[in-house]
Amino acid sequence: MDADVVVCGAGVGGLAAACALSTRGFRVLLLEKQAEPTRVAKGEVLQPGALRVLRDWNVAQRLELRGGLRLARLVARDSGGAPLMALDYERLRDEERWLLAHDYPVILEALADRLDGSVEFRRGVLVRDLLRDDTGRVDGVRISEGGQERDVHAKLVVAADGLSSRLRKAAGIAVQRDEYPHRLAAFDIADAPQVEQDFSAYVSELGLRLRYPLPGGRVRLYVQVRPDELRGLDEDGMARWIERLVLGTPALQPLADALRASAANRQVLPVSRFLAPSLGIPGLALVGETGHAVHPMAAQGMNTSITDAESLAGHLGTGELTAASVDAGIRSYQAERLPELVHIGQTSHNAARMITDLSWAGRVVGRRALRFTGGNDRLRYTVMHNMAGLGQHQLSLLDRLHQVGVLPDPRARRLPAWA
Repeated sequence: MDADVVVCGAGVGGLAAACALSTRGFRVLLLEKQAEPTRVAKGEVLQPGALRVLRDWNVAQRLELRGGLRLARLVARDSGGAPLMALDYERLRDEERWLLAHDYPVILEALADRLDGSVEFRRGVLVRDLLRDDTGRVDGVRISEGGQERDVHAKLVVAADGLSSRLRKAAGIAVQRDEYPHRLAAFDIADAPQVEQDFSAYVSELGLRLRYPLPGGRVRLYVQVRPDELRGLDEDGMARWIERLVLGTPALQPLADALRASAANRQVLPVSRFLAPSLGIPGLALVGETGHAVHPMAAQGMNTSITDAESLAGHLGTGELTAASVDAGIRSYQAERLPELVHIGQTSHNAARMITDLSWAGRVVGRRALRFTGGNDRLRYTVMHNMAGLGQHQLSLLDRLHQVGVLPDPRARRLPAWA
């Protein structure tokens, strides 16, 4: 069972890592503890930067053939539906000028279907611990499969085993997760009336309401809630809660009946953010949610997992793997990727705070930032380009002052010089 690379975890990050590494000619063993994928509301919207990678792997094409929906805009709206800030992706100067929405299990299937004969994919395998050589370098994993334990040796171990990663802890990489004070209630609304083909975030007095279409005439709705807000609600209590939701966000009124019919399938999800201080140690690299997490408001989580995988594979090259070449690749991967992830995390946090912060100061600053950014072509294009994953362009202190309307921007009607 030895391989060039062992990838632990078959979420989007792990499957993307297996795809990226196999295209470089490496023998990959992909291990997943779950016997079957679980259905969960996550990772359903792909940004152009990730789509560019997936198209190279012929995965984006598979998703479109399986009904993926192209979304032209990401829009922040008031509770009545009027746009406050609209990011029009068709303005991007790139091959992929849209978002693509599809179900998380279908995205996993499309990635898994891309795996070739150089990847062995085994489900129902628990990775228990890391193996180390005499120098302390990671050189494999100990697994449990079918009631038996065995050791698997590899030049590289990729940890893609999620937020509560066993391997990250075994590597001694500690993280500090910052929990947001709210939760997100996720609804899969079937038989929904037709909605605009965009990704819409509504600003209400009680925070975020996020809506986008999914294949099959369905709509995904996320609602910001207090941690215990939906706990113990029976059918009548849920109906009253939906009535209050619609009163507070009139733009959702057309979805009210379908939302009531679909309310029983709701999930309430905790929301946190973190970035590991290191993306690897000798012999081990972290990708995806094992290394970082962001608020889903800006649709960055799954996309950064895919670009993590492509970045790691690129730094390993295509030659024969040796301990020295792997460790050099991990170091260069981390040097490139950590600054990018810092910026992505801050961008996502800032976007979330503009709508989810319910303090007086948060409401005032957030609404001003949406309004002034929405009216500034230069800043709006920069924010869209960053969120699309096509490159990171930092906003300066002066840009921040323009964003909240403290200073007028004489360049507001011009695109950035680099666009």
